[in-house]
Amino acid sequence: MWILQSPHSGDNTQLRALGAALGWPLEVKQLAYRWHEGALRLLSLPTRAGVDSARSSPLSPPWPDLVICSGRGAEAVCFWLRQQNPKLRIVFIGSPWSSLNAFDLVITTPQYRLARAPNVLQLALPLHDVTPARIAEQAQRWLPRLQHLPRPFTAVLVGGSSGPYVFTPQAAARLGHAVTAVARANGGSLLLTTSARTGEAAAAALSGAIGVPHLLHRWQGGSGENPFHAFLGLSDRIVVTADSISMLAEALAAAKPVSLFDIEDGRFAMRAEAEGAIGWRGRTPDATLFRLLINHAPARFSRDLRIVHRQLVASGRASWLGEELMAQAQPLPEDGLGLAVARIRGLFGL
Repeated sequence: MWILQSPHSGDNTQLRALGAALGWPLEVKQLAYRWHEGALRLLSLPTRAGVDSARSSPLSPPWPDLVICSGRGAEAVCFWLRQQNPKLRIVFIGSPWSSLNAFDLVITTPQYRLARAPNVLQLALPLHDVTPARIAEQAQRWLPRLQHLPRPFTAVLVGGSSGPYVFTPQAAARLGHAVTAVARANGGSLLLTTSARTGEAAAAALSGAIGVPHLLHRWQGGSGENPFHAFLGLSDRIVVTADSISMLAEALAAAKPVSLFDIEDGRFAMRAEAEGAIGWRGRTPDATLFRLLINHAPARFSRDLRIVHRQLVASGRASWLGEELMAQAQPLPEDGLGLAVARIRGLFGL
């Protein structure tokens, strides 16, 4: 099988987790795209003309039996690969641009609002690579570095701007003050980590607002150690910004009480909008466009995070920060990775 890497780290976490769970011979292909790739995608053409070959992994024989991809830029490449191997199975994670019938399997989650179909696997939450063994091993490695911090630990997983929601430095400072209050109330400290979408200004504002013992890890891409899984294992509770459904899934997999932090406030508040209509005007032009798509475009052309927020809060698996008591750790509603593996094996009669 081949994995076609996505430009988004959350997508790639899902791709790697699924590839590892299948356990079949695997090649990971990194793709860089030319400027006109978007036009080719709109036409759903079977072509690799949108790929910048000089900056991408080679696409050459032996051709795969299975391609797993995410991100709409990969669709044209998948269809071109099917021309090279007519028996190729294509599995897409997320929400594709092309017709659902063009794929052997689409693995999706509620925020994408895809129509139900025989080749669509609807999961409650995104796939992830958080396992009890992994977080325990990472926690053991990092614990000696945290001996100077008082327990209990509150892990804080920080995302960034996403779709209709904007993570401003002001929101980051508000987060810092809110989790400081949590740590003071419990007599403990904070374990914070930013992510690829956390801007430098927001990270600085967050750091400046923290007033209790803490460790703040700033995301650095491929360089340096990342304590993300260790923080999941060591924490007694988790606060996660509600802009990332993937981070929410990872937090819930750690089986700790989870609270959602609303990165918006006032008339843009995520928490309020989760219970009603989303306003059409956002803080930026991009956020405004995204809100218009949610309200007026066909459902599959945008994603609506509020659907997942509502489901998690209603089920008691998460609560909005400040709405104590915090949600208690509960078993996840399904083994999404196991379901996905079973469906893919079924594509090959296994």
